[in-house]
Amino acid sequence: MRRPPPQVAAPLPPPPPPSKFTPLPANPAAAPGPRRVEDLHAERHEVQEGGRTVITEPGRIIIRDPGGEAFIRHDEVERFRFGARNIETEHVGGEMRTVVIRPDGSRIITVLAPDGSLLRRIRRDPHGREIIIIDNSYRDPRAVGGFYVDLPPPVVRIPYDRYIVDATDAPPDLIYQTMEAPPVEHIDRRYTLEEIRYSPNVRMLMPSIDVNTINFDLGSWEIPPDQAAKLQVIAEGINRAVSRNPREVFLIEGHTDATGNDTDNLSLSDRRAESAAELLTQQFGVPAENLTTQGYGSQYMKEQTSGPSRINRRVTVRRITPLLDGSAVPPPQPR
Repeated sequence: MRRPPPQVAAPLPPPPPPSKFTPLPANPAAAPGPRRVEDLHAERHEVQEGGRTVITEPGRIIIRDPGGEAFIRHDEVERFRFGARNIETEHVGGEMRTVVIRPDGSRIITVLAPDGSLLRRIRRDPHGREIIIIDNSYRDPRAVGGFYVDLPPPVVRIPYDRYIVDATDAPPDLIYQTMEAPPVEHIDRRYTLEEIRYSPNVRMLMPSIDVNTINFDLGSWEIPPDQAAKLQVIAEGINRAVSRNPREVFLIEGHTDATGNDTDNLSLSDRRAESAAELLTQQFGVPAENLTTQGYGSQYMKEQTSGPSRINRRVTVRRITPLLDGSAVPPPQPR
């Protein structure tokens, strides 16, 4: 049975505060740390806060509400460290800014609010020209309550195989067309990144591409070298779209089947999504700042089964730019 949509009634706790950054070697995968889900068990800590269970583990916070729904957050700045020349942090007013300085002198600036939520993500080129990739400071006056947006499922009027594209058989042109496709239904406002992350029917306004051919080792989020090529066509489509519009943002989603416990599945799916994003950047040159990641565990299964399912163990790629910036919202009509 499909679970009801998550009810995020209040802002989630902020992600773990970033440490004092120092330059890293070019290959952060070589850094020590847990590499399999069982390695996380001994490092998890669980507390009760306001009726919710809050679980912390290396690099992640998992929140389970009284109804049993769970959500995960992590610090995306860590993913930007690949190849960085230096990383600086500064506090301006109540905001914290993390500046990733690349070898060519360009800077990726992440601005966080006092509660740790993202306000803006900016790319500044070596000449000082800035592009705001994500402006997450806007809150639509029609937004109600927390981050969950109660929309009905969209009415999809395009063929199903053009709405959810299977990357296994899709030609490169179809991948790119999906990267550029508009929402399948009219949207009447901008959405915050949190609203997109935690509202399935908002995400479903955009076509997506499923990659369910990556064979992760059991309990692992590392992508084996022989599997990396399966993301090449995705990388080429994203790079082509970003070349056309440097403000494009793509959500990389991680999903698992229903085997194993929910906490492990949520952490595993989030880390697998991050691994896919890292590989897209490190092997295929996709700009890290044009990607964002989120794991969903087994919440949104394609195949309704409690057993092992390759179809459910997948990475999904979805363009979310029109949802973030309202570029698909019709202009007001003159009166």
